Amino acid sequence: MKMSWTHATPLALLAVFVVLSSSPEADSAAVASSTGSVTDPQGPLKRIFMKEADAANFFRRRSRRAVKSQDELDAEQRQVIAADERKREFHEEKRNEFESYAEEDNDEVNERSRESTEQWREFQYDGVHPPHEDNRHSN
Repeated sequence: MKMSWTHATPLALLAVFVVLSSSPEADSAAVASSTGSVTDPQGPLKRIFMKEADAANFFRRRSRRAVKSQDELDAEQRQVIAADERKREFHEEKRNEFESYAEEDNDEVNERSRESTEQWREFQYDGVHPPHEDNRHSN
């Protein structure tokens, strides 16, 4: 049985509606039908809704041009300082990793160079003359 998307979409929406309407959280998010105490909600409504005056003050304090309180400025400054510190530690760690890598690489190159120099001296040494380092004519 093949079902087109036009039939599947309403069925899916209906299933979501049934699940949401039967969940216990739906009761706490819904507005009560009774005209009970609007000024003092109870239960889960107390966490969600606030008084009208508080809401107006909240938006008035948070307007675009409002001056931030010193606590907010201090908190933002602490966040900036913490982010700068994390960034500095990250770059310091990367620099230390690169320095250790460069040092190991340089040691490896020096070791290979020393080995190849020793091999060249052994190859050039004919047994008659002293080794290269001591074969200096000092007058």
